[in-house]
Amino acid sequence: MRLVTRFEAAIRTTAELHGLYKEAFNAAATAKPGSQELANALQSLRNIEAELAVRAAPEP
Repeated sequence: MRLVTRFEAAIRTTAELHGLYKEAFNAAATAKPGSQELANALQSLRNIEAELAVRAAPEP
């Protein structure tokens, strides 16, 4: 899986992020332990989760 960066996550819609999250989750589930594919999928999940959390946070 290609890495989804924080920048890329920031320019996507929320619906697109949910779709990317599903793709990254499935890629992580099927990747071989210790592979670059697994590392990219896990970091993508973190980046997508961080962007979704920012959007869900109430504005002051």
